[in-house]
Amino acid sequence: MTLARITVPGYDITIGAGQLAHVGAVAQSVAPAHRYAIVTDSIVGPLYVDAVAALFPEGRVTVITIPAGEAYKNRDSWASVTDQLLGNGFGRDSTLIALGGGVVGDLTGFVAATFMRGVPFVQVPTTLLAMIDASIGGKTGVDTPAGKNLVGAFHPPAAVVIDPQVLDTLALSQIRSGLAEALKHGALGDAAYFSSVQEATARLLDPEPAQRDRAFTFRLIERSVQIKAGIVSRDVQERGVRKVLNYGHTIGHAIELLSGFTMSHGDAVAVGMVLESRAAERAGIAEHGVADHVAAALTTLGLPTARPAGPTPDEILDVMRGDKKSRAGTIEYAVPVRVGDMAGADAGYAVAIADEIVRDVLAVTAPAAPAAPTAGAA
Repeated sequence: MTLARITVPGYDITIGAGQLAHVGAVAQSVAPAHRYAIVTDSIVGPLYVDAVAALFPEGRVTVITIPAGEAYKNRDSWASVTDQLLGNGFGRDSTLIALGGGVVGDLTGFVAATFMRGVPFVQVPTTLLAMIDASIGGKTGVDTPAGKNLVGAFHPPAAVVIDPQVLDTLALSQIRSGLAEALKHGALGDAAYFSSVQEATARLLDPEPAQRDRAFTFRLIERSVQIKAGIVSRDVQERGVRKVLNYGHTIGHAIELLSGFTMSHGDAVAVGMVLESRAAERAGIAEHGVADHVAAALTTLGLPTARPAGPTPDEILDVMRGDKKSRAGTIEYAVPVRVGDMAGADAGYAVAIADEIVRDVLAVTAPAAPAAPTAGAA
């Protein structure tokens, strides 16, 4: 069995087929507790929670289920999960298990950071996006009407356990969403990896899970985890180089929020990468053609590349001004000079681009499209 173990300061990330069966042993080793709570959602729970709960001592595990979807990553859900822990008698000798995608991981991590002033938690991501991005780095939090992830804490997990086999129950739309983040990782510092993800489209997105290239999927997860873990290890609290991970997210988060979360995170980030690159070109920060290079790769994977009709450029800019990445009212961006090379190394990897330039880029909209599909199974 192919197995990879990647270390971030304070915890290990384990990747391997069948690792879901080891969650109990891992949690009891790295975060021994009197009680365990598995937090999951209404889609993932019916598929996997019984099997995971059976890995813990009888009578010492409780399952808490939230509704699925980004719209439920909010303070109400934080309060609900916290109240259920208190109502079930959980104390400081507790460990939480986040079994689900990025919503479950972010929310569970924030509950863990604040419950009893902090208890351990273990990330068990079940979407590609969560496996290669959201579960790594210790960012936890919830969304507010003003923006995504504006309330949260840095609270690293005790471990991350990744089992690529659970992707078999994931909708193709959600695999594409994860591939947007994989391309982003390549754009940050590995042009060859960027190209390999683009070229592997047919092997990654076959409608029949058994026909997908499992070996390449494993390598993709491993390489993306290596890239993100390497960046996070150098800058845990995002004071410098970790800001490069925000590529595509400044515009992307605003579009996602203004869609009422009907647009998936991966789709919004895909659009954000293209538009931020185009703005960087016009500002003289990026090389000519980088936006088209990124757009071509995203198009190959079936991801959007233009602003959806609906929110206006000024509405998007207003949301972006309230984002965590703004400083003194100035919106900052993480953008590539070219694929594999990020701008701003001498300025903390965050560069300002004039609102007028960004507004012009945002003025171009995508053709009308059917509503986005609902979230996948896991």
